[in-house]
Amino acid sequence: MTHETTRRTVLLATGATGAAALVAACGGGGDGAESTGSPTGQDGTNAPAGQVLANIDEIPVGGGKIFKDEEVVVTQPEQGRFKAFSAICTHQRCTVGSVSDGTINCPCHGSKFQIADGAVSQGPATRPLPAEQITVEGNSIRLT
Repeated sequence: MTHETTRRTVLLATGATGAAALVAACGGGGDGAESTGSPTGQDGTNAPAGQVLANIDEIPVGGGKIFKDEEVVVTQPEQGRFKAFSAICTHQRCTVGSVSDGTINCPCHGSKFQIADGAVSQGPATRPLPAEQITVEGNSIRLT
């Protein structure tokens, strides 16, 4: 018995492949696993370790600053306490666009993350921003 390729078979196969790609792109795995790596490096950032990102006076208390090239956002939730997170939204990998009113804000779909711990304060994102390692030496904030 021979199998003929019909228009219906081609359409069904194409539709199934497209649906699988869409689910993968939207992070529809739902297994709770988080990916914190990136193709640019093991630490998930584009910045080389030890690089000075900013002076401490560039990061406002209760706010933060986004470093798009390095894919890092540095915040200062309280005077003298600095935090750093990936600047890539965990929803669909857009770069976050602003830091205001105590949140890191993604312009693509409206997700918001707390500046103190990267936790989701408004979806559609369901996972927090991964933390990045920084050190404060004198007046400088360095990526470690």
